[in-house]
Amino acid sequence: MADEELVKKMVRAVLQSAKSGVSLSNLQVEYKDLTGELIPYKQLGYATLDALLHSMPSVVKLDKGQSGEVVCHATTGNEMTHVTKLAARQRTAKRTGRPQVVNCQMRVKPAAPLALNARPRTSLRQPDHRGHLGRGGGRGGGHEDPLPRTGSLRDSQPDGKGGRPHNTPTRRPSLPSERNKNAVLLFGLQVEKPCSTKPQELLLYPAKETSQIDVKQKLGDLLLKYSSGLWAHALPKLYQDTYKCKLPEFVLDHLTLLSDICTIDYPMPDNPKRAILYAKVVEDENRNQSGLAGSETKEAVERSLSSQTVPPLVIPREEYPSVLVVEAGDTNSVILRYIGEGYSKAQEKLEDEMREFYGQDSNKVALTSPLTGQLTAVCAEEEEEILRAQVCEVMANKVKVYYVDHGFSEVISKSKLFELHEKFYRLPFQATKCKLAGLESFSQEQAVLKRFESMATSKILLAEILVRQEAPLVVLYDTSQDDDININAACMKALQDKSLESPLKVNSAYMNVNVSSVCSDGTIYCQVPSRGLTKLNEILERTENCLHSQVTSELLVSRPFCGKICLARYKGKWSRVEITNLHGSRVLDILFVDVGVQASIEVTELREIPPPTLRDLISTPAQALKCCLADLPVSVGSWTPDAVQWLRDTALHCSDCSLKIAKVDEPKRLAHVYLFTSKNFHDTSCSLNQQLADSNLWNHQKDVFLSSRGPSKSLNAPTNPATIQTSSLSTDGQDKAPHTPKRMSSPLGSQSAPPGSPPEKLALPPLLELPKIGQNLDVFVSVACHPGHFVLQPWHDMYKLVDLMGEMILHYNKMEEKPLKVEKNQVCAAKVENNWYRVLVKGVLTNGLVSVFQLDYGKHELVSCTQLRPLTQEFCQLPFQAITAQLAGVKPRQWSEEASIVFRNHVEKKPLVAQLESVQEASQPWDCKVVIFLVDTSQEERDIWLHDIMAEFTDEMSNAA
Repeated sequence: MADEELVKKMVRAVLQSAKSGVSLSNLQVEYKDLTGELIPYKQLGYATLDALLHSMPSVVKLDKGQSGEVVCHATTGNEMTHVTKLAARQRTAKRTGRPQVVNCQMRVKPAAPLALNARPRTSLRQPDHRGHLGRGGGRGGGHEDPLPRTGSLRDSQPDGKGGRPHNTPTRRPSLPSERNKNAVLLFGLQVEKPCSTKPQELLLYPAKETSQIDVKQKLGDLLLKYSSGLWAHALPKLYQDTYKCKLPEFVLDHLTLLSDICTIDYPMPDNPKRAILYAKVVEDENRNQSGLAGSETKEAVERSLSSQTVPPLVIPREEYPSVLVVEAGDTNSVILRYIGEGYSKAQEKLEDEMREFYGQDSNKVALTSPLTGQLTAVCAEEEEEILRAQVCEVMANKVKVYYVDHGFSEVISKSKLFELHEKFYRLPFQATKCKLAGLESFSQEQAVLKRFESMATSKILLAEILVRQEAPLVVLYDTSQDDDININAACMKALQDKSLESPLKVNSAYMNVNVSSVCSDGTIYCQVPSRGLTKLNEILERTENCLHSQVTSELLVSRPFCGKICLARYKGKWSRVEITNLHGSRVLDILFVDVGVQASIEVTELREIPPPTLRDLISTPAQALKCCLADLPVSVGSWTPDAVQWLRDTALHCSDCSLKIAKVDEPKRLAHVYLFTSKNFHDTSCSLNQQLADSNLWNHQKDVFLSSRGPSKSLNAPTNPATIQTSSLSTDGQDKAPHTPKRMSSPLGSQSAPPGSPPEKLALPPLLELPKIGQNLDVFVSVACHPGHFVLQPWHDMYKLVDLMGEMILHYNKMEEKPLKVEKNQVCAAKVENNWYRVLVKGVLTNGLVSVFQLDYGKHELVSCTQLRPLTQEFCQLPFQAITAQLAGVKPRQWSEEASIVFRNHVEKKPLVAQLESVQEASQPWDCKVVIFLVDTSQEERDIWLHDIMAEFTDEMSNAA
């Protein structure tokens, strides 16, 4: 059955994006563009779409347009009305004017592309050696029972292995072979490999001279900073930078000696140094779920007098809940309310009940002797509302109360207080607090609070929850405009000294200009001599000295988030960066704000700004002046790769550039300039602008026509490194793919190459190993069209795919943008929405677009041919993860749209259990198909077999026939 509330939200989102309304005929089209599916009105019990829309007057208003067709307009729903009332109640003395309320139904900010979009409610059921499905998989218990082909699944004996999240697998290979038979000094212990023991055994005994630094303790401290895991290859540099001494030489060769302080996983079995280490001591960021962590404040103690029976407020499960911001006297204690079914709607229901209850005089028991901390019912002024409140201060004839569900205080007459009936204690207090990430050191700065007041107070925003604790650490976003606004970052910019900004004066000329970056769209970034640049260089020099002298792990960045300002290496020195995007937990995109250079790096390469220079660096505006060349035949965004490369070759390495500002686009802070490679800026005919305008570099390459004749050419074309490299990846692993038992088909191309020479053809990854017929596999459904076609991913290897894509981002984002000659059936890497995927080219269109199939996710995409790169052998160790499938237990047929929607809602983006029925092999791995039963084991009381649900549709079709 379709979710009617979800349909309402999506219809509202479609209508609110069109101020003039949407015609009834176009509503289905726009709804599908937003959600990927049509409005399921039949599944909701309505014969027509028009009937469904008439049933939701709080969402849509139907009118007739000038042409006579029906036009749908968004209407203000009950929740929006209620939220407006909530905002209007914020009547503190310091705030005046009309409250601002933005769109309540915010668009959902997408999660990180490399993070899983779902997790099972309980541990996924694991296959045992006989192919049975068990609920435990980890910590649960039960009994063992044979698995029927149909019917519900029964609990089985747990395997005894503690359940772990997807990114912390429990597999561990044996200890790597020893490379040195001599004793070594490690962690203050003498390590030997005696001849009388097995090859994997080591003898440990106290060394004669122990190290003065406890290496294990230091490593443990480092791992605690990275709760999502740390790549082992990053340890030496990270250890050196943090503690100013070398990591003992043999640590990476004896990782198992760290097993008492961390868990070790090997996503690449052929390369033991490519391990991931997870600290065993978990940070206490999740303890506060029950409201136990953190020291009790005086206010909390006072409230405890009458709040013992009120349950604590539970933080929403979703990563980006909507919140109503009440006020902030301190960014470390921002008062807000969660918006949604279990929050604002539950509060609305409670207040309706209180209004009805206290509407009867017999229930109005006056609170004649209020005590500080006591809960009470208050008759709100100017409204016929009864609200829950807590007594803060008792005066002669008045009391100061705090409205526990609305987050503000008020002084009122004692006559408005009534005893709060016990049935109104059941709902948690709805007003809660949060901390704004990145603003901890400036929590009471007036400039910050004033900016926050204007941008966030009384508005409904999206909150990204970074740390779930009593007062969650969050980043707030205003997503009601075309571009999302990061509130935290905007408040941080309020501290900037505007007098230190790069100058933007029309007709001004500057010499000794440093062109620091040329972007692929033709935008350039320059540093011009100024007071701000001089001060910045002085502060960065002091920062460099701080980082060299300090020996502490506190400056490691353990919780990155978009908009955060920190430090990273640029040309050998620490420079300011802003985090612009996160790919999972270990790879992120950054912008060097003072030079305009973008890069992708590992989180271990970031550092916090040292406290002694924090305020100075934050108050200094970015020194990269954003420019575009004036008087060109094409605009920014239409540059050819050849024109971009020419400008890079000409300007980036010139030490004597000058520029003249022709005009300024103030809202974008974009300067239109004439650029020169000499000091002769008086004659625009000598500018690079004129040279580009007169060149033939604007001629685009001819379209590439569809071609599928002949085999694909070699994918191992040489590539040039980027001019700027901010990180380096170790490539210790061998190119030879590990041997894997064949399950689906023969590999395409050679699986190995002669040592010392590159292969003539790309050796494809080993084949994905499937369970035997009748056995089970935990899966994640990435794409679902209908029961006859959907795509699975093996659940237990998803963390390997996340790590692989992270390394692909680091690798390909450092390459020059040199397009690949593309042919049909070619396996390569493609950039789709800031991420790099392993893809198969399905076709090359005449307009320069390429149709590709994501070999790990099963999606079809259209990308520009300029976004393709050769797939290197380093990224061919992991088998392609996408498994095309069809549902067993139902006969193949032409599935109706309603049946497809029901199936998609049940399985897409969800972790399930699959039981293999048969395998349809093919000549290529990506053409293979499996026939499986799908089982949803997330519910405690029963298991849901998908073919049983879909059988209802086949019965309906048979009856209709």
